[in-house]
Amino acid sequence: MKKMVIAALVTGMTATAAQAATITEEEVLAAQQSWAEGIVGIGQTYLDKGDYTAAASQHIRELYAYEQGGVLFKPTLASDDQFRETFDEALSYFVGGDISEDSGFAIKPWRQVRFGEQQIILNGETAFAMGNYYFTPTDSDAETKVEYTFGYIKDDDGRLRISVHHSSVPFQN
Repeated sequence: MKKMVIAALVTGMTATAAQAATITEEEVLAAQQSWAEGIVGIGQTYLDKGDYTAAASQHIRELYAYEQGGVLFKPTLASDDQFRETFDEALSYFVGGDISEDSGFAIKPWRQVRFGEQQIILNGETAFAMGNYYFTPTDSDAETKVEYTFGYIKDDDGRLRISVHHSSVPFQN
Protein backbone atom coordinates (compact mmCIF):
# COMPACT_ATOMS: atom_id res chain seq x y z
CA MET A 1 0.00 0.00 0.00
CA LYS A 2 2.89 2.38 0.71
CA LYS A 3 4.09 2.13 -2.89
CA MET A 4 0.63 3.01 -4.22
CA VAL A 5 0.33 6.03 -1.91
CA ILE A 6 3.82 7.23 -2.84
CA ALA A 7 3.15 6.73 -6.56
CA ALA A 8 -0.16 8.53 -6.21
CA LEU A 9 1.49 11.49 -4.47
CA VAL A 10 4.25 11.68 -7.06
CA THR A 11 1.77 11.69 -9.94
CA GLY A 12 -0.58 14.09 -8.19
CA MET A 13 -3.41 11.57 -7.78
CA THR A 14 -5.03 10.72 -4.53
CA ALA A 15 -4.73 7.15 -3.27
CA THR A 16 -8.44 6.69 -4.05
CA ALA A 17 -7.95 7.85 -7.65
CA ALA A 18 -4.98 5.50 -8.05
CA GLN A 19 -7.01 2.61 -6.67
CA ALA A 20 -9.93 3.45 -8.97
CA ALA A 21 -7.62 3.37 -12.00
CA THR A 22 -6.15 0.00 -11.02
CA ILE A 23 -7.78 -2.90 -12.87
CA THR A 24 -8.59 -6.02 -10.88
CA GLU A 25 -8.95 -9.63 -11.95
CA GLU A 26 -12.61 -9.52 -10.93
CA GLU A 27 -13.19 -6.63 -13.33
CA VAL A 28 -11.52 -8.54 -16.17
CA LEU A 29 -13.65 -11.63 -15.49
CA ALA A 30 -16.81 -9.48 -15.34
CA ALA A 31 -15.88 -7.80 -18.64
CA GLN A 32 -15.37 -11.19 -20.25
CA GLN A 33 -18.79 -12.33 -19.01
CA SER A 34 -20.37 -9.15 -20.41
CA TRP A 35 -18.66 -9.71 -23.75
CA ALA A 36 -19.87 -13.33 -23.93
CA GLU A 37 -23.43 -12.37 -22.97
CA GLY A 38 -23.35 -9.58 -25.54
CA ILE A 39 -22.38 -11.92 -28.39
CA VAL A 40 -25.15 -14.36 -27.41
CA GLY A 41 -27.59 -11.45 -27.05
CA ILE A 42 -26.85 -10.10 -30.52
CA GLY A 43 -27.55 -13.54 -31.99
CA GLN A 44 -30.77 -13.91 -30.00
CA THR A 45 -31.94 -10.50 -31.19
CA TYR A 46 -31.24 -11.66 -34.75
CA LEU A 47 -33.28 -14.86 -34.21
CA ASP A 48 -36.12 -12.81 -32.71
CA LYS A 49 -36.06 -10.59 -35.82
CA GLY A 50 -35.14 -7.60 -33.69
CA ASP A 51 -32.70 -4.79 -34.36
CA TYR A 52 -29.53 -6.84 -34.07
CA THR A 53 -27.46 -4.03 -35.60
CA ALA A 54 -28.49 -1.76 -32.72
CA ALA A 55 -27.68 -4.56 -30.25
CA ALA A 56 -24.21 -4.97 -31.80
CA SER A 57 -23.67 -1.20 -31.81
CA GLN A 58 -24.50 -1.06 -28.12
CA HIS A 59 -22.18 -4.03 -27.44
CA ILE A 60 -19.28 -2.28 -29.17
CA ARG A 61 -19.97 1.11 -27.56
CA GLU A 62 -20.19 -0.37 -24.06
CA LEU A 63 -17.24 -2.76 -24.22
CA TYR A 64 -14.68 -1.44 -26.72
CA ALA A 65 -12.45 1.65 -26.51
CA TYR A 66 -13.15 3.10 -29.97
CA GLU A 67 -14.38 6.34 -28.37
CA GLN A 68 -11.52 6.41 -25.84
CA GLY A 69 -8.65 6.44 -28.31
CA GLY A 70 -8.92 3.37 -30.50
CA VAL A 71 -8.82 -0.40 -30.58
CA LEU A 72 -6.43 -2.92 -32.08
CA PHE A 73 -8.95 -5.53 -33.29
CA LYS A 74 -7.99 -8.64 -35.27
CA PRO A 75 -11.16 -10.77 -35.58
CA THR A 76 -11.13 -14.55 -35.85
CA LEU A 77 -12.64 -14.91 -39.31
CA ALA A 78 -11.00 -11.98 -41.07
CA SER A 79 -8.51 -12.68 -43.83
CA ASP A 80 -8.89 -10.00 -46.52
CA ASP A 81 -9.40 -7.05 -44.17
CA GLN A 82 -7.61 -8.50 -41.17
CA PHE A 83 -7.68 -5.52 -38.81
CA ARG A 84 -10.70 -3.48 -37.75
CA GLU A 85 -9.56 0.00 -36.80
CA THR A 86 -12.95 1.72 -36.63
CA PHE A 87 -16.30 1.24 -34.97
CA ASP A 88 -17.97 0.68 -38.36
CA GLU A 89 -15.45 -2.02 -39.30
CA ALA A 90 -16.06 -3.81 -35.99
CA LEU A 91 -19.81 -3.55 -36.52
CA SER A 92 -19.44 -5.03 -40.01
CA TYR A 93 -17.56 -8.00 -38.55
CA PHE A 94 -20.18 -8.71 -35.89
CA VAL A 95 -23.33 -8.33 -38.05
CA GLY A 96 -22.19 -8.03 -41.68
CA GLY A 97 -22.04 -4.83 -43.63
CA ASP A 98 -19.44 -2.75 -45.41
CA ILE A 99 -16.69 -5.36 -45.66
CA SER A 100 -17.40 -8.05 -48.25
CA GLU A 101 -15.94 -10.98 -46.29
CA ASP A 102 -18.14 -10.29 -43.25
CA SER A 103 -21.14 -12.54 -42.83
CA GLY A 104 -21.89 -11.51 -39.26
CA PHE A 105 -19.92 -13.43 -36.65
CA ALA A 106 -22.37 -12.60 -33.84
CA ILE A 107 -25.45 -13.54 -35.87
CA LYS A 108 -24.22 -17.08 -36.58
CA PRO A 109 -25.89 -17.22 -33.94
CA TRP A 110 -24.28 -18.59 -30.79
CA ARG A 111 -26.22 -19.93 -27.82
CA GLN A 112 -23.21 -19.96 -25.51
CA VAL A 113 -19.81 -18.35 -25.29
CA ARG A 114 -17.54 -19.37 -22.46
CA PHE A 115 -14.03 -18.39 -21.51
CA GLY A 116 -11.80 -21.34 -20.64
CA GLU A 117 -8.25 -21.60 -19.48
CA GLN A 118 -6.44 -18.30 -19.50
CA GLN A 119 -3.73 -16.12 -18.06
CA ILE A 120 -4.38 -12.60 -16.82
CA ILE A 121 -1.74 -9.93 -16.31
CA LEU A 122 -2.73 -6.90 -14.24
CA ASN A 123 -0.57 -3.83 -14.74
CA GLY A 124 -2.16 -0.93 -12.89
CA GLU A 125 -4.28 0.95 -15.42
CA THR A 126 -4.08 -1.84 -18.01
CA ALA A 127 -4.74 -5.55 -18.03
CA PHE A 128 -4.31 -8.37 -20.51
CA ALA A 129 -6.00 -11.74 -20.76
CA MET A 130 -4.96 -14.56 -23.07
CA GLY A 131 -6.44 -17.98 -23.46
CA ASN A 132 -9.20 -19.89 -25.19
CA TYR A 133 -12.86 -19.18 -25.52
CA TYR A 134 -15.48 -21.55 -26.82
CA PHE A 135 -18.48 -20.85 -29.02
CA THR A 136 -21.52 -23.14 -29.18
CA PRO A 137 -23.94 -22.51 -32.07
CA THR A 138 -27.70 -22.60 -31.57
CA ASP A 139 -28.10 -25.62 -33.86
CA SER A 140 -25.41 -27.90 -32.38
CA ASP A 141 -23.60 -28.94 -29.22
CA ALA A 142 -20.21 -28.80 -30.96
CA GLU A 143 -18.02 -26.11 -29.42
CA THR A 144 -15.58 -24.16 -31.54
CA LYS A 145 -12.33 -23.44 -29.72
CA VAL A 146 -10.79 -20.05 -30.46
CA GLU A 147 -7.63 -18.41 -29.10
CA TYR A 148 -7.84 -14.82 -27.88
CA THR A 149 -5.91 -11.95 -26.38
CA PHE A 150 -7.83 -9.03 -24.88
CA GLY A 151 -6.23 -5.84 -23.58
CA TYR A 152 -8.21 -3.61 -21.22
CA ILE A 153 -8.14 0.01 -20.12
CA LYS A 154 -10.52 2.04 -17.97
CA ASP A 155 -12.53 4.91 -19.38
CA ASP A 156 -13.07 8.21 -17.56
CA ASP A 157 -16.03 6.68 -15.70
CA GLY A 158 -13.94 3.76 -14.45
CA ARG A 159 -15.52 1.21 -16.81
CA LEU A 160 -13.33 -1.44 -18.41
CA ARG A 161 -12.94 -1.15 -22.18
CA ILE A 162 -11.31 -3.51 -24.67
CA SER A 163 -8.38 -1.77 -26.36
CA VAL A 164 -6.80 -4.91 -27.87
CA HIS A 165 -8.74 -7.86 -29.26
CA HIS A 166 -6.90 -10.56 -31.19
CA SER A 167 -8.70 -13.77 -31.97
CA SER A 168 -7.70 -16.74 -34.10
CA VAL A 169 -8.48 -20.38 -34.76
CA PRO A 170 -5.80 -22.72 -33.31
CA PHE A 171 -3.09 -23.86 -35.72
CA GLN A 172 -3.65 -27.29 -37.26
CA ASN A 173 -1.10 -29.43 -39.08
